[in-house]
Amino acid sequence: MKDIFPVRKEYKKGSLSENDLPEDPLDLFFLWFSEAIDLQLPEVNAAALATANKDGCPSLRTVLIKEIDSRGFVFYTNYQSRKGRDLEENPRASLMIYRSETERQITVEGRVEKISEKESEKYFAGRPRESRLAAICSPQGQEIPSGEFLRQRYLDAEEEFHGKDIPKPSFWGGFRLIPERYTFWQGREYRLHDRFLYRKIAGNEWKISRLAP
Repeated sequence: MKDIFPVRKEYKKGSLSENDLPEDPLDLFFLWFSEAIDLQLPEVNAAALATANKDGCPSLRTVLIKEIDSRGFVFYTNYQSRKGRDLEENPRASLMIYRSETERQITVEGRVEKISEKESEKYFAGRPRESRLAAICSPQGQEIPSGEFLRQRYLDAEEEFHGKDIPKPSFWGGFRLIPERYTFWQGREYRLHDRFLYRKIAGNEWKISRLAP
């Protein structure tokens, strides 16, 4: 067995104090997001998405956040995928972004709803043609007999839509996570990390609490 206990890291790249906190957590999210872009960190819009089905069985995967505004965080998927089925049964989820380069972590929790068909169609139309074909031919998360099976489905779709527009399939679209809680974590020396919780209490009002690390 590989001994991993000697693997340790000290966190010394920043701090987060009460004086740094805006009233709206989205302002702090965008500040950290902009700093990640300025540092040219890879895949700044990637986040781990946690869901659970009606029986409480959890599932975790990485998604790409495609839209962020005061309404929430939008990502797109096959509605028949595991995450799509989970969210149909239990429309609550959590997104987590961790950046080792800045020793920061953001967690966003809340309820999830499908975005409108019009919004999904607009986004789908702007995707590369190859991505649209892949969305049509991939039965996401389902068992398939081989990689060749999937490649053949792609070639069949390519032939079917040759010279034609590719419409959004009914089983594909966007979800919006509507935040109810944000947690911002900044690594600190001696594991005395800075950790703050924003909890929505009414309208656009948020209660801010410092949490023990």
